[in-house]
Amino acid sequence: MTGLGWLMMLVAVGGITSLFAWCIYKVFSTPDTAEHMHSQADIKPPDIES
Repeated sequence: MTGLGWLMMLVAVGGITSLFAWCIYKVFSTPDTAEHMHSQADIKPPDIES
């Protein structure tokens, strides 16, 4: 592989790895996330009210 090929590969892999690490950091560092978590069972459609 040429030098430019290695550079492109390292930039691509480094960028994806950095994005993944940032997402994991944001998920674990946001305070009080358990209070904002909802599931499909929590959603009540408006036509079921009656």
